[in-house]
This record gives sequence, C-alpha cells and structure tokens, in this order.
Amino acid sequence: MATLSAQPRFLRSITLDRAAKFSSADFYSDINLYSQLYKKRSTDAIQLQVYSVPDLRRIPFDEAVKQHFEPTTTGTLYGPSWSTHWFKVKITVPHEWAGEQVELIWDSSSEAMVWSTDGIPRQGLTGDKGNDRRVEYVLLKKAKGRETIELFVEMACNGMFGAGMNNIINPPQENRRFLLAQVEIAVPNKAAWQLFYDMQVILGMANELPEDTVRAQEALYACNQVIDSFDRLNIENALQKCLQITRVFLEKKAAPGAHRVTAVGNCHIDTAWLWPYAETRRKTARSWSTQLRLMEDYPEYVFVCSQAQQLEWLSQDYPKLFKEIRAASKKGRFQAIGATWVEMDCNLPSGEALCRQFLYGQRFYEMKFGARCKIFWLPDTFGYSAQHRLFPHLTPVSVSIILQLPQIVKQSGAEYFFTQKLSWNNINKFPNTTFTWVGLDGTKVLTHMAPCETYTAQADVGDMIRSIKRNRDLAFSNQSLMPYGNGDGGGGPQRAMLERIRRMKDIDGLPRCEMDSANAFFESVEKQAKGLQEWKGELYFELHRGTYTSQAATKRYNRKLEFLLRDLEIVSTMCLVLEREFSYPKEELDLLWKNLLLNQFHDVLPGSAIELANIDARKIYQHIEIKAKKLLGDSLDSLYRSSKSLGEEPCYVAFNSLGWRRSEIIEVPSYTGDNLQQYSAGKNAGYVRVENDAFGFKDLAESTNDHKRVKAFASGEDFVMENDWIIAKFNQQGHLISLFDKNEMRELVPEGQAGNKMKFYEDIPLYWDAWDVEIYHLNTGKNAGTSNAKIKEVGPLCAALVVKHALSENSTAVQTIVLTAASPRLDFHMNVEWHENRVLLKVEFMWDIHSDLATYDTQFGVVQRSTTYNTSHDYAKFEVCGHKFADLSEHGYGVALLNDCKFGYSCHGNVMCLSLLRSPKAPDVNCDMGRIKDTESRPLTPFLRCGYQLGHHEFSFAVYPHKGTFHESNVVRESYQFNVPMIIRSVSQSALKERDKAPFIEIEGAKNVILDTVKRAEDSNHIIVRLHEAFGGRAMFKLKSSLNIQSIHRCNIMEDEGDKVEFNKAERVTRWLVMHAFEILTLKLKVK
Repeated sequence: MATLSAQPRFLRSITLDRAAKFSSADFYSDINLYSQLYKKRSTDAIQLQVYSVPDLRRIPFDEAVKQHFEPTTTGTLYGPSWSTHWFKVKITVPHEWAGEQVELIWDSSSEAMVWSTDGIPRQGLTGDKGNDRRVEYVLLKKAKGRETIELFVEMACNGMFGAGMNNIINPPQENRRFLLAQVEIAVPNKAAWQLFYDMQVILGMANELPEDTVRAQEALYACNQVIDSFDRLNIENALQKCLQITRVFLEKKAAPGAHRVTAVGNCHIDTAWLWPYAETRRKTARSWSTQLRLMEDYPEYVFVCSQAQQLEWLSQDYPKLFKEIRAASKKGRFQAIGATWVEMDCNLPSGEALCRQFLYGQRFYEMKFGARCKIFWLPDTFGYSAQHRLFPHLTPVSVSIILQLPQIVKQSGAEYFFTQKLSWNNINKFPNTTFTWVGLDGTKVLTHMAPCETYTAQADVGDMIRSIKRNRDLAFSNQSLMPYGNGDGGGGPQRAMLERIRRMKDIDGLPRCEMDSANAFFESVEKQAKGLQEWKGELYFELHRGTYTSQAATKRYNRKLEFLLRDLEIVSTMCLVLEREFSYPKEELDLLWKNLLLNQFHDVLPGSAIELANIDARKIYQHIEIKAKKLLGDSLDSLYRSSKSLGEEPCYVAFNSLGWRRSEIIEVPSYTGDNLQQYSAGKNAGYVRVENDAFGFKDLAESTNDHKRVKAFASGEDFVMENDWIIAKFNQQGHLISLFDKNEMRELVPEGQAGNKMKFYEDIPLYWDAWDVEIYHLNTGKNAGTSNAKIKEVGPLCAALVVKHALSENSTAVQTIVLTAASPRLDFHMNVEWHENRVLLKVEFMWDIHSDLATYDTQFGVVQRSTTYNTSHDYAKFEVCGHKFADLSEHGYGVALLNDCKFGYSCHGNVMCLSLLRSPKAPDVNCDMGRIKDTESRPLTPFLRCGYQLGHHEFSFAVYPHKGTFHESNVVRESYQFNVPMIIRSVSQSALKERDKAPFIEIEGAKNVILDTVKRAEDSNHIIVRLHEAFGGRAMFKLKSSLNIQSIHRCNIMEDEGDKVEFNKAERVTRWLVMHAFEILTLKLKVK
C-alpha cells in the first residue's frame, strides 16, 4: 500500500531563516556549520609578550624589536585610542598537527599587522565582528609538527573606522580601550570551509533571485537538503554528502549571452578621514601585504590600487614590502591605477591644482611602475568637474564632478573614467551607467559607474544581481565592473570574497563573473559597446553640499596657497630666464605642491575628517606658507635687490603677477617723505593708485594722481559711499539699501529690499553632519542678531565703513566695507568670532535683475545653473559650488558676487547668497571653533591664524556691478584681481633703474583668454605657459615676450611636445593662435 511522504513541503521564509542560522556565528554556533570550521585549536602553544609604545608614537619595526617586552595574556585591555602595542609571539606547533595547515587566530578588537622577524610586513588583521573582520593568518600550509615559529604583531588602538563610538562618524573617543580577545592557533576544516562558501552563494541566490523563478526555488531546496544532511554525529561523512548536494547545484552553467561582470579587487583607503595621515601610512601596509598573501593562493586574483601618495609613503616606510608590490605589478597581479596624486576632492581645488594632481600622479606611476595610468579611478569623491578632460560604502565625498575633468584627464594620458558616487544622489537618480562624458570644451571620455553602486562590494549574490538590475545601459553594453573589497578604512578583498567569485564565475541564474583588471574591462567595453549615450557638462552630486563650507580655515588656506605657489613659480621662472642668482627651487616646489595636493584629499579639503586630521592638515599648510613665502621673498630679492642688503633708502614697488594690465588702489606702508595722497585712519599706512603691466614691477613713486575720487559721508541716518561709477547707500545696520550705477543710470537694489544681510539658518542634516546642508534649511532663515555702522575712511582714494555685528549671544563679527577710486567693486572684509552649534551663516543680496540662469566660476571655465525650482534637477541644486564668483546677469546688465575663500553659493530668483560659516559637530566636534591646546605650541602664520584660533575667521567677498551680460563683462579678471593682490616690495634705487620694462610674457588680442600658469618644465629649463579660454567661446590671440625664445610647442599637461607654434623671433611674437570654448592650452617655450 502506498504511503504519504513523511516530509512536509518546506516553507520559504522559515527555510531562509533556518539556512541563515545554519552558518551563523551568532546563533547555535556551538553545533552548526560554523562550529566545524576549525577542527583543532590551542592557546597553550603560544607565548605572548608585549611592549606598549609611550606618547602615542608610531615607531618602526627596527626600533620596536629592541625594546623590553613583558608577558601578557588575552583578556587584557589596551589603549588609549591611537596608541601602539607591539607583541612578540612564540608558537610551538603540537606534534600531532603534522600534515595540517596551521593558522594564527588574532583578535585584538582593533587593527593589527603581522611582521616577520626580519622586518617584513606579512598581513593585516582586523578584529571585532564587522564585515571587515580578518583574524586568520596562515603560519604553515603543511606542518611537520614541533616547529617553533616567532613573529611580531603590531597592534594599533583603532578600529578599521577609527575610534568613534556608537555612530561611525562621531568624534573619536580619546581614551577608548581595545580588548585582546583571542590569540590561538588552529587547524581549519577545509571541507567545512568549502561548504560554508557554497552555502553563502546558494543562500544568496535563494534570497536575492525573484521568488517565482525556478532557480530561486532550486536554491531554496538545496539549502534545505544540505541542512537536513548535516549529521553532527558523523560530521566528516556529512560534510561530503552536503558538498555533493551543493556541487550539483553549482555546476549548472549560465545561459548563453548572460551579462558579464568583471570583478576587480580593490581597497579604497581614505588618505585621512576618521584617522590621521600617520595611521593611513600603516593602513596601506596592512591592506596591501594582505593582498599579496591572497595572490599566493588565488592565481587568477587581480588587485588594483590608486593614490600615488600612498604608494610613495609605502616606499619610504616599508621598502621591502614596496619591492614585493612592484614585483607583483610586473606580473600584472597588483595594478597601480588612478592617475592622480590622491583621490582628491573635485569641487574645491583650482584648475591648475587638478592638473598637478595628474602631473605628479602620472609621473610617479611612470617612474615606479613603468607606465602612465589609463584609468582615472575616482570611486569616492563629492563632485566632478566637467574640465576633467581625461586627462559606496561609508565615506561620503565631493559634490559635482568638475566640468573640465574630461579635458584634464585626456591631457594626462588617461583614457577612461570610473566612479560610482552619483548613486548616492538623494533627489534624482543619474540615468547612465556606461556612457560618454563630454566636458566643457567637448572632450569625450568613456565613463563607467559601477551598477552595484559601491566601491566596497562584498562579491556576493546581491552585488551580482545589482550589477545587472541597476545597469541603465544594458542595451548598449552587456558588461559591468564590480569593484569589491573592504574599503574606506582599508582591508581590501577577503578570502571569502574570492571563493564566492570562483563559485559565481559561470552559474545558472547569475551573470557570468570573472576576475580581471579594470584596464581589460574598459578595453572590452570600448570594442564591444554600441551607441553609448553622451552626457555633457557637470556630473552634479546631489548630496554633501555642506562640504563647500565646513572647515573654513582649510578652504581659506587652500585658496591662498594655490595662488602663493603660482606667484612663486612665476617669479622663480623670471629669475631662471633672466639668469639671476636665485636658482629655480624645483625640489622644494615639488614638495610644496605634493603637500598641498595631499590636503586636497576628498575628506580633508571638504572638511569631513576628524580633528586630528584637520590639525595635521593645518600643520602642513603652515609649513607650505612659511617655506613658500621665504622662497618668494628670496626670488623677488634676486630680481630686484633689496634696499636693506645695499643699505639704501627704500624704494617700494608693486609686482603684478597676473597676465594683464591692471589699475588699482593699494595699501602701502607709510614712511618719511612718502608724500602719499591718503593715509589710513591709523596713519601707519597709506593708499596709492597703481597702473601695472602684466607681470610688471611698478615704482610706487610713479603712482598716478588722476581726477577719479571716492568719498564716504553721512546722509541723514544713512551712510553713502560714492565714486565715478557707483553710489552705494547703507542704513545704520550696514545693510545695502541702494546701489546706483551712475553711468547706466540704474538702481540695482529693489525698492524696500536690502543686501549685505547676515542670515542664520538651522543646519541639522539627516545624518552626515559635516557633509550635508539639506534643502529644508531654506525654510529656517532669519536675520542674524543686530549691527551698527560708522564711517572709517572718507577718501579720496579709499572710503570705508565699519559694521559691528552681534550675530548671537556667542558670535560676533566686524565688517569693513571698502570702495576705492579705481573701480565700481564694493569690497566686504569680515573678521568673525564664531561659536555656534549646527547653525549656517550666509550673506544675502537682492538685485533688480531677472534671469533664469546664474553663472558660476569653476576650474578653467564657468557653469550656468538655473535660478528656478521648476524641476527636481533645479531644486536639487539649492546649494552649489562656485570658485571665485557667481554672476547674475540679464540683457544689458549684471552683478557678480566675488569671494576670496568661499565656495557655497545659492541663487534663487533675484536673491544671491554666499555661505560663510557652518558649525557641525561630527566628525570634528570643534569644526571652525579651534581649541586652545592646538595653538599653544607654535606661533600662527597669517593664513593659519584665520579660522584656526578659537573660532576666529577672516575672509572677504565683493559686489561687482557691470554693464552687459556676463560674457560681455570683465568679471573673470576682476575675480582674479580680488584674489591676487599686487605684491609690495622694498627694493634698491639702483636696481629699479636697471629694470627691463619690456613685457615678460603677454597676451594680445583676446580678453577671454586667461594666462594662468608660468613655470619651469619638469625635465628641462624650458618654460611652461598654461592658458585657458574662460567664457565659452572662440578666441584668437598672440603671445608676446621679451624673452629670447628659440621655439614654442604645444604640449599636454604631462609636457609631452606636440605641434610647433610659429614664432617671429625678430618681433618676438607668435602668429595668431586659435582657442576654442573652454580649451586648456599648454605651451612649452625653449628660451636661450
């Protein structure tokens, strides 16, 4: 008689839960599959000693092993945060373990690194219970028994993500302790591990595949079968039976034409974030030594690593490990990619700084690894410029990928671009995965954004399915890139990830997956893709808009030092070609540039790092400022000998480091017999009118006294400032209630409205404190405290008002408003004492101008954005990045809002705002407040003092009204002049008489061409001149010079010579040169 089946139908939800617990470390781990992963363990075989390094020092291996070590045991707590403890480990392998693989299990609840006794880093370790847990180190592949093994373990008292508690982005705990929880040797049960990895894939498919598919049901059935067959009383036979079940399931091949996923091992290490630079130097060794060990067991494994700075650190700190990495690189296993010095922020650095990122990065890769990188690898940044002309897991990054990136990338020798950050957009989803990105100038670069939407994929079934489900360009390309491996804090791929990829290589129900290089992926896409979509302009990242403003001192320093290094290179080049005694400081400039580029890393310059990292950055800035100013002074003295050195009476000159003639009122020191037309209120300085040629020196005694004047006076209860161009009227609070253009007979402030209003906004983001300004902050604006104004300077060259603001009970500001006799530009200089909690300070102006678009300065160009909230893309840009200016223009007229170190703008309708200061509390609880103990040990340089000492900030902005639209205006040059003041220098009378008044280098014929950079070539004494078209149109110009130029060649930013440029040596001028919209042009001049 037939009987009914004794087995009931398995239920999906129950079976999935059962299968998850079958291999869990948290449930039934004493009897489930997890309990069988090791078949032998021993703690008695280990002798343990420790040396705790004092004063939070990170000492090298050679110093550590010479110290006195004390016995210790597991269960001991070590600290405080950021301290280091070295362990001497002696292991005796039990004789009965002969023939077995032996592993060290080390869990110090922190990061650690295994060292051999001859001082070679062997592998990184990560304790605790996160996804990044890596506590096993293979001691012997096949033991003989009774071996004695000695090694060292360097324990760092920080986790993979620093030392914060509860919430990852919280400020680090200064006295956190880390438990040495587990130290033992063990023998792995290889059959149990194989089943463990099999089940990860099969259970993943049961979970992730659509419930109504055959393959999902087969996976669920296989899970059920495996668990039913797991006999704890006969474990070895049970494991083999279970493996037979999983093998049958895994052997079914993928369908023909299945999507192809290229799995690329990577280890994103933030150069600083929730840890300081010094810890990053150790993270690189921990992470990359681990990958070398994996390569020994997985011959198909390919690992990629970016950031030349980190590789240079490794070569300095761990030369033996660096040698191993270079050997693996020659075999194609360890591939250095990325093209840049660091994975920089792309919103805030200047165009020239972006060029230097690629210049120094590519030169390093070429020198150390034999070739330039073909891929610009930028998985984690807060934005992308459209000038990058090819040239997620936890960490956030920069906000709109800059518009000139494609051009810069291509000029650096790279061909492809990889990122994924736009998947974080919180309003609009970016519509493309594999596409052609078109820069401002029309340069095109093949771009791929990982559809798994992370650069730290775990190489599991979910990542594989997302790689096809979220791929928006399957019609054009049947391939995806999956960058896998733990990152942000380092670590990289784990053994389990490689095992899962092996199983998912060719399996029914999933895309095909193959380990390969990123280069191979892009080359394949380039050959096979068809009809890829094009995206022109910026890749705007709809998140982390607060990074335009957080850590104001860092941003001020960056802007000032970019221009300082520019000036230093120009004057040093003049000394070189004019054969002065001052030698071009190539090595010093390289170091200064590299340090500045380091601080442009995408968590440092944007202001999203912990306080320790910000302190490190400010020390670096201070060093750059001191060294660069000293070199600049020496170079200027060499050009025009100092009056002090000759004992002569001083003669003051102004040096114009910009590439065009300018006329300004400048402040100079007063001295006996100076005969100044106007002295300052304090009488220790005065004002002169200076007209100065491009790269020219002007004797201030030759200053012009034309008829143009400025005056300030009271008019009833208001204050008036007037010159030949404008009349500006302020009320008692310092609000701009009228701005009248005398020549155009036009009032710019709407009736009943005002500008120069300080506004407070509630600044409480959803999560990312230092990173985000959310759209709802716009609903909370209110006037910031009270203020009162008075006249400080009355003219005739300079007029000034002083406005004192009581912003709140805790914060104050003193604002000096300046109008000179030489320009319609109205300057606002701010000194702020800032002590707030999650409050955003903006300055607001309202204009009688109507336009649907505002124009913003970006690297080597401009970008226009909507002033309306018509679409979701419009209101996603409620806060945008601009460099030196934003401009609102209608037909016939416009107004620009300039700044000297700010980046966060908003323009809605006719209201323009500039974000001035924020006050987030994580991850740096003292963001923009400073703290006493950080400033006691050393004097503060002028740049450092601002925004660093107890919440003190100095910055400036300006209003520049102009006739015509933006494209007809002088806004670009005016913004440079606002940021690059003429340099006042005391020189000798005799030297001044000897000066050559012929133009050093000069542009003739095109005001839309900006001569930005003059420097010595990298590998010769040729001169590099870099120009860009600034407005978005065609330009024709000639290059003139007093130099004895022998030849001129076009070149790229790597300075590879291209076409020759015709140059008339007799007239010392080129033929007419043509530049196209937003083109970056680099010329190499051979000078005799």
